[in-house]
Amino acid sequence: MADTTSDSSCTVPVGLGVDVGGTGIKVGRVNLTDGELIGDRLLRPTPQPATPDAIAATIREMVDEFDWDGSVGVAVPTVIHEGIARIAPNIDESWIGCDVVDLFDRHLPGRTVVMLNDADAAGLTEVHYGAGEGVDGLVILLTIGTGIGSALLMNGRLIPNSEFGHLMIEDIAGRGFDEAEHLASGAVRAREEMSFAEWAPHLSNVLRAIEDLLWPRAFVLGGGVSEAADEWFPLLENRTPVRAAVRLNDAGIIGAALYAAAHSGAIDLGEALSVTDDRPG
Repeated sequence: MADTTSDSSCTVPVGLGVDVGGTGIKVGRVNLTDGELIGDRLLRPTPQPATPDAIAATIREMVDEFDWDGSVGVAVPTVIHEGIARIAPNIDESWIGCDVVDLFDRHLPGRTVVMLNDADAAGLTEVHYGAGEGVDGLVILLTIGTGIGSALLMNGRLIPNSEFGHLMIEDIAGRGFDEAEHLASGAVRAREEMSFAEWAPHLSNVLRAIEDLLWPRAFVLGGGVSEAADEWFPLLENRTPVRAAVRLNDAGIIGAALYAAAHSGAIDLGEALSVTDDRPG
């Protein structure tokens, strides 16, 4: 099956996306015109230990079930820089230093596989099909969960591998400087049993620190807490308009498929980063 498919009235671009999480791997076909999944997504438990070869082998089996021969987008909780995985939250530490080009050359030979950070995939989804759609200029997505993931998109084009969760910020509680995700993540709120009123000033502090650096046009906030946005969005005290992410469960699949389609030329997102051309020289 190629990168496009036909329905009764027209031909629409279709992509295949993979979203690798700490507990599950999801794969689905995506209508790239409206960002909706086509048919059911496939879900498998993330192999344990979640080594590169174990995950790549599982992805190969799942992709084969879709009878797919086009490009494949894979969203993974790591930074891919110069074709190498650099960090490994929620997956096995053996990912650090892994050559992902070689990995998928071995497991999906003859396929074009494009990998990106999972928060970047969610950011692409929200800007093109969700809460950030139609916003000119810089949009910053933050996923607020166990940590704080981030994605930067300028006029719909991804600036990959931001890590604002690790930004060092002075704590408003007077405990010195710490990483943003240690001060205001969803996990911090749960662990310290904060009400939204108690937690919102800490998140506002993080948002203001990012604003001072970049002055975005909009923040899109995702993660589990975004489902209760009506309760705590009015408590935020930052300057930039804040929107709740709307494509929560399938954002990784959709964004990965969109990114791979951009790499293949089926969709124009400007310059698309891929694991095969993100190397020096």
